[in-house]
Amino acid sequence: MRTSKTIHVISAHAEGEVGDVIVGGVTPPPGETIWEQSRWIARDGVLRNFVLNEPRGGVFRHVNLLVPPKHTEADAAFIIMEPEDTPPMSGSNSICVSTVLLDSGIVPMTEPETHLVLEAPGGLVRVRAECRDGKAERIFVQNLPSFAAKLDARLEVEGLGTLTVDTAYGGDSFVFVDARALGFGLTADEAHDIATLGVRITRAGTEQLGFHHPENPDWRHFSFCLFAGPVTREGTELRAGAAVAIRPGKVDRSPTGTALSARMAVLHARGEMGMEDRLTAVSLIGSTFQGRIVGTTTVGGHPAILPEISGRGWITGIHQHMLDPSDPWPEGYRLSDTWGAR
Repeated sequence: MRTSKTIHVISAHAEGEVGDVIVGGVTPPPGETIWEQSRWIARDGVLRNFVLNEPRGGVFRHVNLLVPPKHTEADAAFIIMEPEDTPPMSGSNSICVSTVLLDSGIVPMTEPETHLVLEAPGGLVRVRAECRDGKAERIFVQNLPSFAAKLDARLEVEGLGTLTVDTAYGGDSFVFVDARALGFGLTADEAHDIATLGVRITRAGTEQLGFHHPENPDWRHFSFCLFAGPVTREGTELRAGAAVAIRPGKVDRSPTGTALSARMAVLHARGEMGMEDRLTAVSLIGSTFQGRIVGTTTVGGHPAILPEISGRGWITGIHQHMLDPSDPWPEGYRLSDTWGAR
């Protein structure tokens, strides 16, 4: 086989959401910090296009690049590449990365628990993995500090009129809408409508409300729209449906760890969730993430929570992505039938 490039990938998913991990064939990008390296990846676009675009990728795929950590506490670092963004953090991707590191033996596994520190572009996240018989069975991630931004904001969306929305940050930026108020029961057959409508709401949120992270001026947009189901409570156990629309137009197959973190921040800001409570988020395919609040802090003087999320990940394969020098599409291609209208 003739190739001018070979990238080694271990494929994985976390509660249904794909999060492949590049383990070889790519040199670390330039940058003094992981955030700067992620900005270089985003600007350059070559690696993103190669692994995310068709024919190697698709709108359903996320890919993580393992890089040497910059922080002395970190055991490993990763840069997240999603269909339209190169974000500060991702819950499902951090679970995939942790699973790949442990199940493949890149990081030594200790049973019954392994503790490690990962460096995401947005900062350090602390991982606790429940391990048995050589498998990381459940990954617990102490996510980045998360906060409610605007509560009960008014948002005009063409064709829908005026919506009442919340905005929040959970390692990434969200607009929340009430799924039931928009007529959604959060069932699998609604995925297409949720995806297309969610992209419109996300765009409107960025244009009309804007997003500002007090400590990261580079992040000035909303990435996602969370269609939030009603919260039910039995004692300290809370449960809610969750469907997150991801640009350019797909629904997260997992319950979205950053959305769970952001929702806990909103519930805490409203006095509806405390540190004694647990929140289970349920995706359109019935998979779950669990979340709890392990502490409080501030972000740029803004009240925030320290969220912990947990879920399961599985390795699905090992791949070598290659590039034949004669391939007329060295960075792949996108068409609007799956990638959404431009």
